[in-house]
Amino acid sequence: MASRPRQPAGATMVAMKDDVTAPPKIADAQRNVLDAAAGADPAHAALALVVDTDGSTYVRAGAMALFDTHGGQVGWLSGGCLEPEIQVRALAAIERGAADWLELDTREDEDLLSGSAIGCRGRLQLTLLPLALLPGLETAIAAWRGGQDQTLRLQTNKSDQLTVTLGAQRWTLPCAPAPIGLAAGIGLLFQAPPQVLVLGAGPETPLLLPLLREIGWTTTLVERRPRWQPGDAQAVGADALRPLAPAQALTLPASAGADAALVMHHNFELDREALEALAATDIPFVGLLGPVRRQQDLFRLLPPVARQALAPRLRSPVGLDLGGRGAQAIALSIAAQLQAWHHGRTA
Repeated sequence: MASRPRQPAGATMVAMKDDVTAPPKIADAQRNVLDAAAGADPAHAALALVVDTDGSTYVRAGAMALFDTHGGQVGWLSGGCLEPEIQVRALAAIERGAADWLELDTREDEDLLSGSAIGCRGRLQLTLLPLALLPGLETAIAAWRGGQDQTLRLQTNKSDQLTVTLGAQRWTLPCAPAPIGLAAGIGLLFQAPPQVLVLGAGPETPLLLPLLREIGWTTTLVERRPRWQPGDAQAVGADALRPLAPAQALTLPASAGADAALVMHHNFELDREALEALAATDIPFVGLLGPVRRQQDLFRLLPPVARQALAPRLRSPVGLDLGGRGAQAIALSIAAQLQAWHHGRTA
C-alpha cells in the first residue's frame, strides 16, 4: 500500500530571516492553535506567530497563540509572563485592522531577584495577524490537518503592506513596517500533523485519543463492535471513526498516510487480523497492546512473510515503562512513546 513520504521527526514551522527561497526548517506542531483559528470568529481574533528567537526562550520560531477580543487565549509563547503584553498588542492590531510586529527582549533583565523579573535571557520576534484579514484561512488549515504540507511566506512589498501566502491562498495586508532584518521576507513550513490509526477500542481509548490530539496527532479510531463503538468520533476524542474490520479499514486511501498504528482490541482474533493486515502496509510504527507472551502467541499464527514484515516495526508491549497500572497509566505510556518516536528520541 502506498504511503505519503515521511519527513524527519518534528512538525510545523521555523523562520528564515534572509532568504525566503531556502528550504524551510521544521519545528513543533501547533495543532490546537490552528484548530482554534479555523473555528474562531475572524472579526474578533488574531494570530500571534513567532518568526525569530534568540537566546533562552520558552518557544522557538513557528510557535503561535490565538487571542480574541473576549479575553480568550489558545496556546502559550511563554510561561505566562509575556502573554499579557502580547494580548494587548494583538487586540490593538484587530482594532486597527492591520498586521503588526512585536519584539519582546528579556536578555538584559538585570533585577533577577526583585520578584518582577522574568528570568529568561532571550528575545522573541512576533508578527500579529488579525484573522479578518485572512479570509479562507480555515480552508488551508483543513488541508494541512488532512495531510498536506503547507508553506507560509511573509513578504513586505511596501513599507505599509505585508503579503502572506499559505499554500494556494494569498493575501495582502496593511501592516506596520517590518523590523530590520526581517524585511527580506520569512519562510515557514507547516508540515502535516502525524496520523495514527487506533485499531480497536477499550477502556484506554477515551483517555488516549484526546491526549494524542492535544500533542498534535490526527487520530482515526477503527472499531465495529457495538460494545465499544462510540456514538461518534467526538465522543472519544477522535478525528474520525471507521466502523469497519481492521483489514477493511487498512485498504482505505485515508489509511495510506498513517505514521503509526496501535493494535488494542483486547481480543486475540481481531488483533491477529489487524497484525496480518498491517504486515502488508509500510506504516513505520506498529504498537501492540498486551504482554510479550501474547505477542509471541499471535506471531505463531501469522504467516512467515507477515512476521518478517512486522518484526522491525513492532513495539510490543506498546508504551514506555513509566510505572503504574490501569487505563490511565497505559494511555499515558503509549502517548509518551509516540511523542518520543515522532521526535526521534527513541527507536
